[in-house]
Amino acid sequence: MVTTVTAIGDVVVAALEDAGYMQSTIGQVRKSIKWLGVLAKKQDGFYTSKLGAEFASMTTSPRTGRYSAQRHTDYGRLVWLFDSYVLTGTVDLSMRPRGRQKEKPSSPEFSKLLVSWSQDMEQRGLARSTQDCFGGLACEYLIFLEACGISSWDDADGSSVLAFLESLRSRWADSSMWSAVASFRPFLKFTSRTDLLDALALVRARRHHEIVALLDSGVEGEVVDACRQGLVSSQDAAIALLALSTGLRACDIRGLRLADIDWRGGTIGIVQQKTGNPLTLPLPPLILAKLGHYVLDERPVSAEEEVFLRLKAPHVALADHAAIYVVVNKVFHASGVADVKVGTRALRYNAASKLLQAGTALPTISAILGHAHSDSTNVYLSADTERLRSCVLPLPEGAV
Repeated sequence: MVTTVTAIGDVVVAALEDAGYMQSTIGQVRKSIKWLGVLAKKQDGFYTSKLGAEFASMTTSPRTGRYSAQRHTDYGRLVWLFDSYVLTGTVDLSMRPRGRQKEKPSSPEFSKLLVSWSQDMEQRGLARSTQDCFGGLACEYLIFLEACGISSWDDADGSSVLAFLESLRSRWADSSMWSAVASFRPFLKFTSRTDLLDALALVRARRHHEIVALLDSGVEGEVVDACRQGLVSSQDAAIALLALSTGLRACDIRGLRLADIDWRGGTIGIVQQKTGNPLTLPLPPLILAKLGHYVLDERPVSAEEEVFLRLKAPHVALADHAAIYVVVNKVFHASGVADVKVGTRALRYNAASKLLQAGTALPTISAILGHAHSDSTNVYLSADTERLRSCVLPLPEGAV
């Protein structure tokens, strides 16, 4: 097997070209290979994992003398490609998670407890996003205990629960503390520690239901017209219209599969990631047309089952719900609505409130939104200002 930087670099570039990467990306990789070759001169141009680690650590820009996030990303990615070829004989072009790896507890007992908790959530079929949230808080708490000198679960007490949640306040907004408590509670229930649950109940965290402003009908019309006239790609139009018309969650739009679309019936049938409940929704003709155009003419050739893929190689499913947020705002901006920033959560409120204004019964709205419990729909009453006004009692005569 070739082991020089130049030879491995040629293999890497060829793999990127075969996978359809953009020429600008390949050009950046060639540039990184050039600098790796300069470093490799001290060992006759040969590549080793040790050399790769040294190259990846060169994150300081010689021009500014400061840390360069671009160098960190480019050099780290190149070393990953080189190492994968040296170890397996193939270039691994799979997506790697960005950012640092999450810290894990070092105590064997805590590590075992965390694994058991993960397995329990998996067996219960919780959505991946829910598992990440619940598991992340459990992991943080165990690390917090270790920082306090506690390495045995039996030594954890109620004061540690209160201190842990207090430590989160430096990073969590007050309005989000209710979510932290709600996401931490299942782990404590799993461990059957009623004393810790009692301590958790002492935390003052209230759920905030802010009133979400509805979109003006003119704004909705402009967005729909922009999608109809082709001012944005069919993929972006389909994503924005799905969020605007159906109120689907971002995770369900991202996870929509080709097999979920009934092209003849004009419907989609999914299993919601948040609740695990099945949901079937009709597709308006415009959305169906945009989906069809995207699948036939825009969607990259890929074996992925998800409908919406990255347009740049590697052509895999969109990374997360943030990608949906970016697309929705791009469509709003293209339609001329530059002063409004919205995500799928706001559009979900908007869709529900418009159904309510049209006189749709709450159980029907609950079914359309795919709520696990009909009571969840009551929060959308806050946006129906006309009905709220009818509930206001008149002031007594002469009252100030």
